[in-house]
Amino acid sequence: MIAALVVAVALNGCANDRPAAAPASIARLETPEVSRVYRLGIGDKVKLSVFGEADLSGTFEVNGSGNVAVPLVGEIPAKGRGIGEFRELVRTKLAQGYLTNPKVSVEVANFRPIYLHGEVRSGGEFPYKSGLKLRDAIALAGGYTYRANESHVILVREGSAAQIKVALPADIDVLPGDNIRVPERFF
Repeated sequence: MIAALVVAVALNGCANDRPAAAPASIARLETPEVSRVYRLGIGDKVKLSVFGEADLSGTFEVNGSGNVAVPLVGEIPAKGRGIGEFRELVRTKLAQGYLTNPKVSVEVANFRPIYLHGEVRSGGEFPYKSGLKLRDAIALAGGYTYRANESHVILVREGSAAQIKVALPADIDVLPGDNIRVPERFF
């Protein structure tokens, strides 16, 4: 999906005209291919259905420890797992002395929110929607302020401390838990 994104780095003016190093606080963007498997994270809500067992079915949240508390079996690790992997783990736990050949389905009921701040009209926490692009996320926050630098945004993906400078316009998918900062332009 995203093989690599271009980041504008100023030339250092040397005779050999090599690019200057990116500032230490902002990483040069060289993202690996983004996996198509959605990984659960803290704050996600999952709808768990166990066929024929209404008492075991329901909507559960991935707690601060990265686990989901499931009736009978207790907390099951969910953070960083794909939906299929988590479903199989729940099925295996239920089959260990509780149910014979349990039929389990899992789907994401609510994704974790995204965060927008900086030079947007009304920053804050916003609900994630599937297919959301960077430009759409900025529109959710009311658009740019008059001081906004519209040439790039600083993106921090959940689970990573790296600040990624993304040149705009870019048709980049926003992921649940993303933190997007629109910087101020300097006149």
